[in-house]
Amino acid sequence: MDREELIARVTREVIGRLETGTQLAEAGECDPCVDCGLCVEKRTEDVDSILASGAERISAATGVGAVSPRLASAIDHTLLKPQATREEITKLCEEAKAHGFASVCVNPTYVSLCAQLLRLSSVKVCTVAGFPLGASLPSVKAFEAERAIADGAQEIDMVANVGALKSGDYDLVERDVRAVVDACRNIVVSKVIIEAALLTDDEKVRICQIVKAAGADFVKTSTGFGPGGATVHDVRLMRATVGEEMGVKAAGGIRDTETAREMIEAGATRIGASASVKIVGG
Repeated sequence: MDREELIARVTREVIGRLETGTQLAEAGECDPCVDCGLCVEKRTEDVDSILASGAERISAATGVGAVSPRLASAIDHTLLKPQATREEITKLCEEAKAHGFASVCVNPTYVSLCAQLLRLSSVKVCTVAGFPLGASLPSVKAFEAERAIADGAQEIDMVANVGALKSGDYDLVERDVRAVVDACRNIVVSKVIIEAALLTDDEKVRICQIVKAAGADFVKTSTGFGPGGATVHDVRLMRATVGEEMGVKAAGGIRDTETAREMIEAGATRIGASASVKIVGG
């Protein structure tokens, strides 16, 4: 059996282990709250349940108020919108220090500012490469990662080349992922975003195999800028493919406790929320 036949067989076996048709439940809204973005403050017991279930981090945007230290240490405080200002980034860092968040996640242009503002704190600086389309050259993404690390980044979230994957150019996908992972190896945490909503199950399995072979630390469902977010089915498929050694991060569209619990039970080790602070959980 040649390599292609082996990969195809493994793909079929992985998909066959999953329950077909598993879909993400529709996200509910807190009653009487209406998308205020502050659920993480108001439903701390639910979030504590998430952490107890195994989630390592939860994302939150600017404006979050006081939260428990245990919850704060699991939050990636995120601001990736293109119109983000220096003042907003400064506020993001101030909030992260005040509450003891795990990291701030910002666009590369703000990495050095965040590193300076957070240099005496335990808060890490996370940034992105090839974000959000993943269509830049491998060498460009690697340079983004190297420059960000030099500027003070401690975690890199790269976006894989989805077009190359869908074209069947697996060598390019591998070179793309490996270029960034090699730039991060033994220095910072590397995460690969596959934008699962754009892929078939076969494509999801294939890219997870590539990401694992490249030695990345995490595989992540989505950028938050694509056509869809995390689903239980995708998380199960990703976990079944990469095994227990790698991290799996579910991000995008996670807005309530039940959905987050389903993601964790499906195999996610980190939970990410998108623009607003949302309760996920236990």
